[in-house]
Amino acid sequence: MKGEEQEMMTVTKRYEDAREIFRKAGVDTDAAIETLKRVPVSMHCWQGDDVTGFDQKGPLTGGIQTTGNYPGRARTPEELMADMDRALSMIPGKKKINVHASYAVFENGEFADRNQLEPRHFARWVEFAKERGMGLDFNPTFFSHPMVKDGQTLSSPDAAVRRFWIEHGKACIRISQYFAEETGVPCVMNIWTGDGFKDVPADRMGPRMRYKESIEEILAEPFDKNKVKPCMESKVFGIGVESYTAGSAEFALSLAAQNEGCLPLMDNGHYHPTELVSDKISALLCFYPEIALHVTRGVRWDSDHVLLLDDETKEIAREIVRCNALERVYIALDYFDASINRVSAWAVGMRSFQKALLMALCTPNEKLKALQDESRFTELMAVIEAVKMLPFGDVWNYYCQECGVTDDFGLFAEVQEYEEKVLSKRAEGR
Repeated sequence: MKGEEQEMMTVTKRYEDAREIFRKAGVDTDAAIETLKRVPVSMHCWQGDDVTGFDQKGPLTGGIQTTGNYPGRARTPEELMADMDRALSMIPGKKKINVHASYAVFENGEFADRNQLEPRHFARWVEFAKERGMGLDFNPTFFSHPMVKDGQTLSSPDAAVRRFWIEHGKACIRISQYFAEETGVPCVMNIWTGDGFKDVPADRMGPRMRYKESIEEILAEPFDKNKVKPCMESKVFGIGVESYTAGSAEFALSLAAQNEGCLPLMDNGHYHPTELVSDKISALLCFYPEIALHVTRGVRWDSDHVLLLDDETKEIAREIVRCNALERVYIALDYFDASINRVSAWAVGMRSFQKALLMALCTPNEKLKALQDESRFTELMAVIEAVKMLPFGDVWNYYCQECGVTDDFGLFAEVQEYEEKVLSKRAEGR
């Protein structure tokens, strides 16, 4: 106990010293920490089982792919929620839970296809979230299902296929309303499909018009705009749909703009590798009252690697903070890596974005803006570089201590302990 007390005293003392250094740079670290404690980041359930879900046994489709076969994958709702619980216990700050429709939990042998899903099929998720004081976000699952015909769902030329998926979308609106009413937290419901073609299409307009009409019919389902936040997500290409996707960036932005209550959602892996979502945030905030993000790490394509504290992650967080948009941007993470410990993947990724946000909040943003407006560009460059060397690590460690979670160097030991006690037994078939 003495050792723990001494360590806490050391963390606190180092923070106090760092706080004074930041103060001289024009930053109130106490205020930054208190602000971050109120910013929810949504943790995605699908990292825990490699996007397998509970309602289908077929292969993953929709132009996405998981790679790796690390032992310990969650196989049941109980295992998935236990793994999420362990990850959440290592993540500081305010969290939400992000669920795909394919994670419906059916009791007593019951089954409902995706066009017949009801709120009660997600009661376990509501119970899980409410017990932890968290909100829920939701996603219709327009992939990995027999009714995906020739790679198409809402844009399919087959009216029966479109009808199935429209009914799925409407059901998800109702489930999202249920989530919001039960948790008291607005539910972000993201619409994304992998609809598209492998080779050059003969008709681009037809699928997009069908896609538009289908989504607008989904959005016609009644919902409270203060409780449900439907989003439209684009993608430039996917595996097997390299030549054309119906839901391009222009399509998604235009559809959101023309449908009141619909938000644009940007996934930073869903653009050309030379495009930066960090540069797009302020552009959208000029026109939309709210936007949503799926933050990931693409390596050469939308590979959905585990989020790290890399340049673009930091820049995305900076833009949200610089734009005074922490209450206008819904933040969720979206990645899935089957090659490493999945609980660690959650914890590392979520902590990385928390770091990015705290780093942005510990930046003298108003001073930097003033230097830019006054055309003092030489000084601006010098100050930006100086800020990079401020003792941010001491602020982060204190934030973790305040939130009751381990520091970065203690993270692996906790992951390893859980793997030995729980995950390894799954690999052994127990």
